[in-house]
Amino acid sequence: MAQGSRLVDLVQARIDGFVDERSTILRSITTELAPLDQFSRRFLSGGKRFRALFCYWGWAAVVGQGFDPFGGEAERDAFPVVSAASALEVFHAAALVHDDIIDNSDTRRGAPAAHRLFEALHAEAGWLRSSDEFGRASAILLGDLLLGWSDELLDEGLDALPDRVAARAARAEFVRMRTEVTAGQYLDILAEQSWHTRRDDEQRATAERVITYKAAKYSVESPLALGGLIGGGTAAQIDALRAFGLPLGMAYQLRDDLLGVFGDPAVTGKPSGDDLREGKRTMLVAIARERLAHGPRNLLDELLGDPELSEAQIRMLQRTITETGAVDEIESMIAAEVGQARSALEDAPLSAAARTELASLATTVSRRSS
Repeated sequence: MAQGSRLVDLVQARIDGFVDERSTILRSITTELAPLDQFSRRFLSGGKRFRALFCYWGWAAVVGQGFDPFGGEAERDAFPVVSAASALEVFHAAALVHDDIIDNSDTRRGAPAAHRLFEALHAEAGWLRSSDEFGRASAILLGDLLLGWSDELLDEGLDALPDRVAARAARAEFVRMRTEVTAGQYLDILAEQSWHTRRDDEQRATAERVITYKAAKYSVESPLALGGLIGGGTAAQIDALRAFGLPLGMAYQLRDDLLGVFGDPAVTGKPSGDDLREGKRTMLVAIARERLAHGPRNLLDELLGDPELSEAQIRMLQRTITETGAVDEIESMIAAEVGQARSALEDAPLSAAARTELASLATTVSRRSS
């Protein structure tokens, strides 16, 4: 994992340098824009950097080389993929800022969400009108700013790529990813608010579609393909990366769904049972509903999505879901998806080193606790 660690450092340095440049523009306008600089840096530091790692290993898988730990030509050759990996992380930060507004979440990684930071800024300054309104509006703009920055970062990297066919293919992948994740987010909101109009036997298919487009492709498959395309990968190589990435992305989100209900707040940075308060219609919930009798199912439907759920009610819902066997089925699904991903790596036309690292990442993302 030494190259992965090196990538994380380079991505953070790339992001920091980029934000330094853009902050010069903000400061040239007025010092009142300082919160945009400060809060963007907060949401662009730390994190697991899985998307960046998958992007890098997609590239390394097709070019057959990694970073020279002492810099030099190899690292310069990797500038396009480092920029793309950084762009993915900035895009992800933008998505999280907007996602927290949509879900009305108070925290992100154990700290206040962006809209709560702006809300506190308004309240402390004693400005006019509503702190809530100012917080939401400002956070939307911060997310938009980050979204634009992600495009700029990607373009800077692709401009340095000698292979213009590869550059166009990589840009097309990023655009498609952006469209798909936005569609997936809308489908997630739609599922939360229209589930009662759907037949019970449609709930699982609806949850799977949300997982696929909101998370699986965006979190694993597209970053891998983006890196592979930047490296000039053949059609067979890109297909192999996708065949590995999609099932692993499904496992990634299924694990996330479990953590959203049962995760340790000290580790996840989110309150226990947060998905229950937000009313997430996940695969876990769909399976539990299939197995519940009419009365308990109605109670689950009635409580799910109540932001005022007490700790006792959260524990009761957690117990109810567990007793249906839904958790065990999700664990089996995760194992099956990871197995499919690993099978796709066998004899894939990818570098041996990358296949080893991707197999290791499959374990990491599917067994994580946050």
